[in-house]
This record gives sequence, structure tokens and C-alpha cells, in this order.
Amino acid sequence: MPPIKFGTSGWRAIIAKDFTFSNVQRAVDGIAEYVLSANSKQPTILIGYDTRFLSDQFAAATAERMAAHGIRALLSDKPVPTPALAFAILQSKADGGINFTASHNPAEYNGIKFSTANGAPALPEVTSKIEANIARANEASISPPSAGHPAAVERVDFAAAYLADLTRKVDLNAIRMTRQNLVVDPLYGAGQGYLDKLLVRSGINVQTIHGTRDVLFGGHPPEPAEEHLAPLKKVMRESGANLGLATDGDADRYGILDYGGVFISPNHFLALLLDYLAESRPWLKEDGWKGGVARSVATTHLVDAVARHHNLPVHETPVGFKYIGELIEQDKLLVGGEESAGLTIRHHVPEKDGILACLLTAEMVATRRQTLAEQLDALFLKVGRYCPGRWNVPLTETIKNSFKERSVRDYSSFEGRRVREQNRTDGLKLLFDDGSWILFRLSGTEPVCRLYCEARSEKALEELATAARNFLFA
Repeated sequence: MPPIKFGTSGWRAIIAKDFTFSNVQRAVDGIAEYVLSANSKQPTILIGYDTRFLSDQFAAATAERMAAHGIRALLSDKPVPTPALAFAILQSKADGGINFTASHNPAEYNGIKFSTANGAPALPEVTSKIEANIARANEASISPPSAGHPAAVERVDFAAAYLADLTRKVDLNAIRMTRQNLVVDPLYGAGQGYLDKLLVRSGINVQTIHGTRDVLFGGHPPEPAEEHLAPLKKVMRESGANLGLATDGDADRYGILDYGGVFISPNHFLALLLDYLAESRPWLKEDGWKGGVARSVATTHLVDAVARHHNLPVHETPVGFKYIGELIEQDKLLVGGEESAGLTIRHHVPEKDGILACLLTAEMVATRRQTLAEQLDALFLKVGRYCPGRWNVPLTETIKNSFKERSVRDYSSFEGRRVREQNRTDGLKLLFDDGSWILFRLSGTEPVCRLYCEARSEKALEELATAARNFLFA
């Protein structure tokens, strides 16, 4: 049987190849064993699913399996975003949750995201225990477990309470009063009926595209990256909309198009939002600005510049939102985010929330009465310009092994630049005297290197990226 490994966002595999009912059952049994060992009382697990092929059936089978283990299973009555499931875990004080989703991955993939009782993605110490449970299992474990008193499976609505909570965290009245014209694109994913529904109910002018189920997601991954948002850009221009708001397959990531269909990178958006919240949210000032901002090691240092401007500490984490979620749970943050379009805020779920990000975007534009591009220019004048970039660089096995060997060395200089600091939080990150930096992270699943660079101009970024590629292939 193939091994089941949980990565930064759970276990993902190709449907009907490795992601099969029998393998899902193995994973679910491993999770059930972990839940039962961590709780001597009657445990409860929430189960959700996205709009992918067979997700609803995987979820239904999992609910029955959990019930057979004696675990109470609350099964969503419709596709549910990961942040909505996280909110429901906290609200119901459940012992965890399983969402069947492969997030922004292509349609041939499906996956399991397991969240613990705090609503956050399971940390490595948890997933390693689950993996060990799975590895120990034998063919006998595939037969139904013999629970003395099988628990019930209940169908529930996870939407209402989550949406009601968002109305308390976002100034919908400000959005309505400025008469914004918005276009929402859930990319055929689980976000449909959430962001658009809340805006419509609030009397805001909204047009929705791709708001139906399509298990092929229109022929491209349900990822709100610029290259997948051409239809949203087209509708914006045709309708004269001032914002385009997109979410990925399970609505934990966001994509933002400014007036005219201009894409705003998650790096720049995160810094903009931090600046806006620091200026606009009195509740963030409780306890003398308790907490700070967290960003992953791969995320722009523009966040650091904004944090310094507002006298806020910065926490740097490895890549993976679970590490930011842990800091949110500890109430150490005002804002936490990643360059891969993950975001959450204080007093919210310790999980990425693309729906919240989109709502806060509309509020920020409404309150400041400026386009996002205008706000970004103003921010650059205030703290300086930062130009981040990211590339996937294909590697041969020989080059990959050569780089692994060189990545553990100490570097005082790099391609003619003096290295001010070396950072191995997650990969090899080299920081230079002028504030620019590079980060090399080898993929654990593909023969590529994730290359991140940041400089103070587009020309300097291009030169730095070229130097980094030369280093990889040296």
C-alpha cells in the first residue's frame, strides 16, 4: 500500500490513483485513532468537502467510518470553505475537523485537510502521529471497526454562524455607502454562496461568475493567481467594476483585482492590509498593541517595514500556515499572512481565510476612497519600495543533489554581493546589505526549486533572480 504523508496543508493525491476510498479509509482510521487517544470523553469530528469530483461521497463515507469508531460525526450539508469549517470547530468545541479538498490544486487531485480542536491546521507533531498510526495498520484495519455503540452522523449547516461572525469583523456598511461595484469569482469552488451571498444580503452591488459546480474548474486549477483570472478581469472591464474578488477551491486563499483589472500581489496586499488595520481598528490597540505581525520566511519584507512604522514586532515562520495559526491561537498576532495568499487576523480563526481577505479589501477601498494601486504608491512613499518575485525552477537530480550539498555551507558573499545574514528557517535564505534577499526551497514533491527574491526595484529584482539561477546551476 502506498504511504500516506501529510504536507504543509494535509494529504493530497490523484483521484483513483492514490486518492481512493480504501486509502482514504486508511487515513481516516489513522485520524480516528489519534482523536480517540487524545480524548477519553465522547469525541466529535466535523466533516466538510469542496466541489471536487467525489468529495461529497468521500465525506459521507468518512462520517460513517468515524461513527463506526464511536466518534460523533457532524457532516456538512453542502460544500464548505476551510475557514468556515475552522470557525465551526471552535464554535462547537469539537475535537477537530476533516475537509475533503485539494485547495488550489488541479482537478485530478483531491485531499484531506485535518484541523485540530483549536481550528488550526494540524502541526507536524500531530500529523506524524497520524502517519505512524496509518503505517502500523494492516489489512485487518480496512474491515469496519467494532465500536460497542456506534455514534450518530448528523447533517449540519456550517455557513450561517460563520457569515454572521464576519459581519462583526468587517464594516459592510462602509462598503454599501460607497456604492462599490464588485465582481466575485469563487472559481467554481466551495466559496460560492458565501462571499457573494453575504455581500448581496448587505445591499452591495455584486456580480458573480463561476458560481456553479464544475469538477474540472473551467479547465484550469482553482487557484486565484493572475494567470487564471482573465475572465474576472474581462467582466470587471465590461461592467465598470472597481474590484474583482476571487477565492480558491476551498476559499482559504484570495485573488484581488484592482480597478481596471490590475492584479495586486498577495505580498503587497498583506502589507497594505496591515497598514490599514493598524490605522482603522481600535480593538487592535487593546492592551497597548498586544501582539504583532507574522509572515512566512518567503514573504515580503515590506511587511517588516510597515510593522516598524507602526512599532509592531514581526514573527518569521517556516512556510505553512499552521505555524501562523499557532501564533494566532496564542494571541500573539494582529495580522498573519503568507505570500501564497494566506491571511488571518486577531480574534479570527487560526486558519487562512480568503473570504475575510476579500471583504477587508472592499472595506479598505471604501474607507480610504482610493484604488489599491493608489494606496500602494502612498505606502511606498511612506516606507520604501519593495519588489518581490517567485519562480519554480526545474532541476535535474544531479543539480538538485549538488545544490543540497552547497546549501549547508556558510556564505559571506554571493555573486558579488556581501551576505549580511544567513537564514535556514525553511530552506536557504541569504540577506544582503541593501535589504534585498533570496530564498531557495527545494520542493518535496516535484523536481523543482522554489526561488523567492526581493529587491528595491524591478530591474534589481531581475538581476538578483538571474544571479540566483546562475547559483543553482553552478
